[in-house]
Amino acid sequence: MTADVKTPLEQVNAALAQLKEMRHYSRTYVEQLTAQWLLFDGPLKKLKQAGKFEELMTRQAEFHEVLDEEVGLLEDLAKELQPPPEQEAVA
Repeated sequence: MTADVKTPLEQVNAALAQLKEMRHYSRTYVEQLTAQWLLFDGPLKKLKQAGKFEELMTRQAEFHEVLDEEVGLLEDLAKELQPPPEQEAVA
């Protein structure tokens, strides 16, 4: 039984692909949640119960900003790990 040995570039690309997929689904669900939240926003404000939910919405926006930064950092790392282009032999 042989173990799959991945290069650092392959590991970064795999993590990056998973992170991008998670980001996509997270954004989709947050957009759905926000749409639903807007239906209850007015009545909850009247009851003075909207503050907690508004804080959650702010925190999720902050989360996505940090997530985008991390994706960018991993993309930069993947570029650094790319092997240099092969030099053509001068004949």
